[in-house]
Amino acid sequence: MPRQADDPDNIRPTKRRAPLEEDGVAMDNGASQSSDRSNPRKRMREADLPAFRGPKRARSPMTSSQRTEARDPSPMRREPSRSPPRKRPGQGARVSAAARQAAEERRRQREEEERKHAESRTPGAVDMVSAHYNAVPERGREWRKTDSQIKGLRSLNNWVKSTIIQKFSQPDIPTQNLLVLDMGCGKGGDLMKWQSAPQMPRLYVGVDPAEVSIKQARDRYEDMMKRRRGPRNRQPRLYEAHFYVQDAFGESLENLPTVRDVGFDPRAGPEAAGSMAARFATGGFDVISMMFCLHYSFETEEKARGMLKNVAGALKKGGRFLGVMPNSDVISAKVEEYLKKDAASKPLSASPPKVNDDDGWDPEKPIDATTPMRPNDAADNDDWDPEKPLDTSANKEEDSWDPERPLDATAAAASADDEGWDPEASLDTSATKQPAASATPAVKTPAPDEPPLQWGNSIYTVKFPRTRPLPADGIFRPPYGWKYFYYLEEAVDVPEFVVPWEGFRALAEDYGLELLYRKPFPEVWEEEKDDPILGPLSERMGVRDRNTGRVNVSKEEMEAAAFYHAFCFYRI
Repeated sequence: MPRQADDPDNIRPTKRRAPLEEDGVAMDNGASQSSDRSNPRKRMREADLPAFRGPKRARSPMTSSQRTEARDPSPMRREPSRSPPRKRPGQGARVSAAARQAAEERRRQREEEERKHAESRTPGAVDMVSAHYNAVPERGREWRKTDSQIKGLRSLNNWVKSTIIQKFSQPDIPTQNLLVLDMGCGKGGDLMKWQSAPQMPRLYVGVDPAEVSIKQARDRYEDMMKRRRGPRNRQPRLYEAHFYVQDAFGESLENLPTVRDVGFDPRAGPEAAGSMAARFATGGFDVISMMFCLHYSFETEEKARGMLKNVAGALKKGGRFLGVMPNSDVISAKVEEYLKKDAASKPLSASPPKVNDDDGWDPEKPIDATTPMRPNDAADNDDWDPEKPLDTSANKEEDSWDPERPLDATAAAASADDEGWDPEASLDTSATKQPAASATPAVKTPAPDEPPLQWGNSIYTVKFPRTRPLPADGIFRPPYGWKYFYYLEEAVDVPEFVVPWEGFRALAEDYGLELLYRKPFPEVWEEEKDDPILGPLSERMGVRDRNTGRVNVSKEEMEAAAFYHAFCFYRI
């Protein structure tokens, strides 16, 4: 339908465009349109013109200086800026350099504090262990898989640790951000295990008294971070990790800033049992791990309690306390076995004197003329006095006997069975009989030159020095300070301490820790080797050949592995 120009409703106002400026010369809008029709290339540039226009101030027909409205200088009337202020060139680089310098300064201060702290400590067994592991070189993963003489044992030990982490790393109460504290983390050998856990931690804190080991753990973590920074790497983000040099047995973990930030309850322990504070006291970590290190704490009762106080103080209710350590049942059985062999191999004269309740009288000794008759053998013993020395003279008066009078030679000869021996009387040199002992000793004090008690095979050795009497029944009482020396090919050569299991379990209950799981290494292998997850994991870790199913652990390596057991407690 043709448009009617006379109809005022059909008349549309024409929007007037602002004149364009090009090279400082104003151009008429109509002229530019007519020229654009004859120049298609310019029309293409005109389509893209809004992208090349200058700031809005240049397009406005009235500049800001020509506006009649005055600007209000009051800051309360100004609208907030929608975009951050532009940085000057190089400002970001200067900020990054300052941040790096501050981080480096903090790192130097931390290392200096750790060094001073290590120098101020009193040397002990923990220092010997730290010095040993500081001196052990880091040979790399490839060497451990190919050239190590105990690669089968290494693989089995790592698989058992992975099994414990897979089974018990998740607390009773599910949490979105899993927090893990590794007491005795060493060189960071479990970092990959925690990355492959059913729930990867949000935070990992490693603590160890060996400074070199902590440095190697940090380096290993940095290598794991670098492998995830590549452009083609689609692996999930690695957990956050912090590492500290500290003895977790002799000092409180509350001194560590990360542990303090996560949460630490200094009231945890038997002294707060039953109180209102103990009911609501809790730490902040979901899992605490102690792999191959708990036994060093049983050097003294103070260190053992300090270790458990750190565990109970840092672990939240429902959290898990898991780890591996030497099995005291194996140690007790070996000590009892070898002490029995020693006793059987020694001559009878070396055994303690036989004791009975008749003051040295031997019923198997034949009675002769020189031996006085026993009272029960006499026809009439109504006048027998057990405190009166026997006399061969039948006509001697009882009233003439004086118990304080020293025995003469005749009386000593007559009392060959020591019935009339007086402890206050001076013994005659002609007496050959020794006084009987009051009781059989439980253990025999070893001679200074007695060889140590030891067992093992070509790859491991356990040696107990004879400076302290060992219990013949294999029960270590009291449960602290029973030192032995453990040697493992390529890995361990340090003093360790027996952890009597029942004593440790009772002590753990005082700190609110209830036993959930305990198995020796061979039993862990037999029960979990066919698990749908842990079975294939054993093949990937080299414990078992994936093609033949053959176990790559020798008989001697399995015997060395049987020296350990795994455990898990939970915080009530």
